[in-house]
Amino acid sequence: MVNIKHGRGYVYAIEYHIVWCVKYQHKILVEELDVRLKEILLKIASDYAFTISEMESDKDHIHLLVECTPQHAIPSMIKVLKGISARLLFKEFPHLKKKLGDGHLWNPSYFIATASEHTEEQIRKYIQDQKVK
Repeated sequence: MVNIKHGRGYVYAIEYHIVWCVKYQHKILVEELDVRLKEILLKIASDYAFTISEMESDKDHIHLLVECTPQHAIPSMIKVLKGISARLLFKEFPHLKKKLGDGHLWNPSYFIATASEHTEEQIRKYIQDQKVK
């Protein structure tokens, strides 16, 4: 169920299903890079006061279920998640820049959908099942 939260003068329950891909769909989100990416994304979410309640990758893309306040602007959240994660991963895994050629980790586009209480469990199951094939 969606968590109902309270702000100053308002009540809300906001969740987004967010997906973005590695540039050129290179299948690099494996092993230690995959683990490190998830650690970085959780830290970013904590630093910027939103919650990643589910997260899974499938070698060339990542799925997130994000809970946030009405004050969080989607483009800003995406920019922060993709920008900081790319910078830190390039720093920690220098071979990535050579593999990707142009020095961009993420495809510039992304998918986002709102999650209602009726679809939240379906999205959670989909994200959790990404590695179970």
